[in-house]
Amino acid sequence: MNTPVILLGALQGATEFLPVSSSGHLALAQIFLGFREAPLAYDLLLHLATVLATVLYFARDILELGGEWLMGFFNPNARRWAGWRYGWSVIVATLLTAVVGLPLKPYVEFGSTNSLWVGSGLLVTAGILLVSRWVPVRERRVGLGAGILVGLVQGIAVMPGVSRSGSTIVGGLVAGLEPQEAFRFSFLLSLPAILGANLVELHQVGGVDAFLSALPQDWGLGFAAAFVAGLLSLLALRRISLFGAWWVFGVYCLVLGGSVVAATFAGGF
Repeated sequence: MNTPVILLGALQGATEFLPVSSSGHLALAQIFLGFREAPLAYDLLLHLATVLATVLYFARDILELGGEWLMGFFNPNARRWAGWRYGWSVIVATLLTAVVGLPLKPYVEFGSTNSLWVGSGLLVTAGILLVSRWVPVRERRVGLGAGILVGLVQGIAVMPGVSRSGSTIVGGLVAGLEPQEAFRFSFLLSLPAILGANLVELHQVGGVDAFLSALPQDWGLGFAAAFVAGLLSLLALRRISLFGAWWVFGVYCLVLGGSVVAATFAGGF
């Protein structure tokens, strides 16, 4: 049994949704295990597992909101429904994410193998989560304003160590969304972004055949571990959103990021 493959799968699933940066944890695990270059095909597989977990968890929202958005093209009354606002907000946010995130790709690839960059990104995440304690709770609906702000934030969050979920949920709170709405919008918005990034990575790998041939042994167990851990993380994060206990993860990222930066300067990584 390929234990590192399974551990990386569980780590990806557990940290993809919790606001602690899955990319940062995977990068540190790969550095710790001696993988100086991220296994692109396996990273792609793990992201597909977490996408599947997200689709399953939000299946009802996807069907209802997606159906309302499509109905808006044929029924003017449907344009007042939540799905119409959600659909266009997700589209605008995804475009902005691509505009901001794609130019950062070379820096992401370099930073993923550099513990100082990862540690610094975790400290940024810590700052975002800790500051969220002072964001006033409001009850605005999802609209283009929230889509623009959260889309920009999601583009910046491609950097290793910067949590996508934490950044976008806090971005939603800053935009005035109530906690549960910020939680839902963050993860519905993640689907096109992650799928788009996976298509780019699939092209880099060399297509489907090359992707399948590059997968490590026991990749199925790693996929299952990422999927199950992802579902459990979503369930936990929804409860965390209700209580707004982001500061706990902020302290965690502060300790981990600070330790990584200190160890890097001390020559430990």
